[in-house]
Amino acid sequence: MYYLSAPVSATDLGIMRRMDELHLEYPFAGSRMLRDLLRQDGTAIGRCHVATLMKRMAIEAIYRRPNTSKPATGHRIYPYLLRKLPITRPSQVWATDISYIPMARGFVYLVVIVDWFSRKVLSHRVSIAMEADFCVEALEEAIARYGRPEIFNTDQGSQFTSMAFTGVLLREKIAISMDGRGAWRDNVVVERLWRSVKYEEVYLKAYGTVSEARAGIGRYLRFYNEKRPHSSLAARTPDQSYFDNLPTTMAA
Repeated sequence: MYYLSAPVSATDLGIMRRMDELHLEYPFAGSRMLRDLLRQDGTAIGRCHVATLMKRMAIEAIYRRPNTSKPATGHRIYPYLLRKLPITRPSQVWATDISYIPMARGFVYLVVIVDWFSRKVLSHRVSIAMEADFCVEALEEAIARYGRPEIFNTDQGSQFTSMAFTGVLLREKIAISMDGRGAWRDNVVVERLWRSVKYEEVYLKAYGTVSEARAGIGRYLRFYNEKRPHSSLAARTPDQSYFDNLPTTMAA
């Protein structure tokens, strides 16, 4: 059982599911374009309603634009450290992101911690709310299991700029990197993971409960790490790419 402070109608849930698919296909689409694409599908909807649903889903059009937004009170925005940086080894750079996951009735959010070099998913959490706590839990688990990266890259979401999250990185003396606002290419490794998770798992299932979503996503991510070959890794799995490139002492 789970609770949503503002219940979402079945009609809106269907629209949000379709918006999620459209956002993967057309990540540059803002509320106006998504409205028009939905109307092409036969869904009568206004731009303000689309914008409201986008906010609930935590999605926005991703294109380069001036950063005129202000961080949440007390939240520091860190510079992007990965531009022109060669990524040559595991645990050089980790990254994270949150994505909306539709279910048969309702939805949840998924956060992952990913090793940039190997594409390995180091940890993940499923949550019913967009709070920082489940992101911090995933981060603490990844560090406990795999040690510390040199650089940790996030977007400018309030969960990742919060003191609860950045405090862990500062405690572990990990350099913090943050994407430019709306710059999807700054965190492209995680964006590609979302496409795989959704088209190969989420959209093929209709999770009935949060526990089903957790179990299904957990099974898929194990498959993703252990068995799924990646063209960008020369047909190797993330686990192979990660463990085979660790220094001998760390691999042991």
